[in-house]
Amino acid sequence: MNRRTSLAAGATATLVALTLTACAPSTGSPEPGGAAGEGCDGDAVALDVWSWRTEDVKTYEKIFDVFEEANPCITVNFQAHLNTEYDQILRTGLTGSDGPDIAQVRSYGLLQPLVEGGNLEPLEDLVPALGEFDDAILDGARGREDGAVYGVPLASQTIQVYYNTAIFEENGLEEPETWDDFVAINDKLLATDVTPLAVGARDGWFVPTVHDALTSAQYGGADFQQKLRDGDTDFTDPAYVDSIQTLKDLQKYMPEDVTGVAYTDAQVLFTSEQAAMFAGGSYELAFFQEANPDLELGVFQVPPPPGAALDHPVSPGYADGNWGLSAATEHPEEAATLLNWLATPEFGQLVADELKQFSPIPGVEFSDPVQQEMWDLYQENPAPYLLLVDYRYGDPVGTDLMGEAGQKLFLGDADAEQAAGIIQDGLAAWWTPGE
Repeated sequence: MNRRTSLAAGATATLVALTLTACAPSTGSPEPGGAAGEGCDGDAVALDVWSWRTEDVKTYEKIFDVFEEANPCITVNFQAHLNTEYDQILRTGLTGSDGPDIAQVRSYGLLQPLVEGGNLEPLEDLVPALGEFDDAILDGARGREDGAVYGVPLASQTIQVYYNTAIFEENGLEEPETWDDFVAINDKLLATDVTPLAVGARDGWFVPTVHDALTSAQYGGADFQQKLRDGDTDFTDPAYVDSIQTLKDLQKYMPEDVTGVAYTDAQVLFTSEQAAMFAGGSYELAFFQEANPDLELGVFQVPPPPGAALDHPVSPGYADGNWGLSAATEHPEEAATLLNWLATPEFGQLVADELKQFSPIPGVEFSDPVQQEMWDLYQENPAPYLLLVDYRYGDPVGTDLMGEAGQKLFLGDADAEQAAGIIQDGLAAWWTPGE
């Protein structure tokens, strides 16, 4: 069976099983009003903590056991909801009587409706450790109008290219140092039965991730972000158009009919070793390792092509979620105790070790060598995941527009200039450069 054109049935079945397991509701969560732990000499309180991370329920239960041992009068009821339903469930819950005390909340623009609705409490005075966090991370938790911090940052994500080291070795390939190296790698793999780049463009949200992984340095990364903020350019800028053209040029290295390939299909292509590279986020690491424990992984930043805005590669990154305090909680003192623990190195290290996520808490170390390499690359040459960081504050959001534009690009229904116009025209409904 040709690995470039077909998915392995066994790998697909494995992914389906993993997905169903991840989406299944937890049966082990403590019930609200749980009993006090050993050593509690006061009133027992149960805190409801909500999340969209259904795949992490068991791990979070393990993590919160550590907190409960040190705080025997407080029980944490961790409840996860489906990611696609969570935002609406949370908005309803925070305005009613049955909502959470503490909730995982989104970052940047998707946080603002909860802030503007008065559903969350500002935390700077309540959680002093926030003063030790990096300002760029805290930007993902700030109210746009008042600048107050409404969440304890949970994790940071980076975007780069994963590669199968065994496939590279079999084909005499090494990590690219130049754009020509990167193209040569893809060309050599194209001549084999291995798909060079595992990309699934049926799910529009994944397209801007792939675009930034492959071309952020080409359009200028943080420098381009600042030009947009200063009002010196917009998304029809030639450098940005060129980056979209590069995405189109690389389509020949992606699965055939890429707009018919789902994100999960792309994951299967990579974990079943039918594809050599995967342009994606650091959040993929734990899944990749679980889906195929024998997978040998490496990561690299894509070198910029000739004529790029930057002369060095970058890793885009962003703040991914926060812990927010419900304004309607009936247990503010106990909730504050938990929030302060969520800002400690102890919790951050558990996030790094158990969830394989980049905790933004100072002092956390990463024991997984691939995780450490991704973090080191980001620290050396960081860039923003642009459309997520700055362009989710209105409707339509930038990542959705890039998803639509990229799909049309791959289908041949739009060229690079037209795709850039889709993004610019959509954002113009609520955004003006420099404002």
